[in-house]
Amino acid sequence: MNQKNLLDVDWSKIPAPQDDGAAAHLVGMTIPEISLLATDDSSVTLSALPGRTVVFAYPRTGEPGKISLVDDWDMIPGARGCTPQTCSFRDLFAELKAGGARHVFGLSTQDNVYQTEMASRLHLPFPVLSDEKLKLTRALNLPTMQVAGLTLTKRLALIVDDGRITHVFYPVFPPDRNAADVLAWLKENPR
Repeated sequence: MNQKNLLDVDWSKIPAPQDDGAAAHLVGMTIPEISLLATDDSSVTLSALPGRTVVFAYPRTGEPGKISLVDDWDMIPGARGCTPQTCSFRDLFAELKAGGARHVFGLSTQDNVYQTEMASRLHLPFPVLSDEKLKLTRALNLPTMQVAGLTLTKRLALIVDDGRITHVFYPVFPPDRNAADVLAWLKENPR
């Protein structure tokens, strides 16, 4: 399938992911000391960041006009919507910061070169972290899916306070509302 428009999605035609319990263990976990390359060419160690951090993870963003990873991408529960999710965090970035998020990061298993192009194309005001080698994904046992021989992180969002996970949004659907849900939670749970 050709990905003509990554943002215009009829969510009623996309299967919603079910809560499989794969993120239930995350609340209370300390983020391990793992550094990830970011799209601003920095190396980020989430465990070392003071204050409140929002990390939203997704399987993989697409490229307009390019062929999907697999023909039935849209029918894989939780696969479609990475670009709408990312753009929602972009659009609410100032509000998330005002709501108490000292840092905001995207996270996927895509390589940094691809993510840097995507961050530039979408004009993201925050860095996206590459977990291409699955170090953080495996250390935290994040929920994953296997597609076309690749291990992809399932869509979720983490609230991390001083290196410890205090809240998890999982499953996330529809993806374009994730940032608004995170913002509402931040307002209801100030530090």
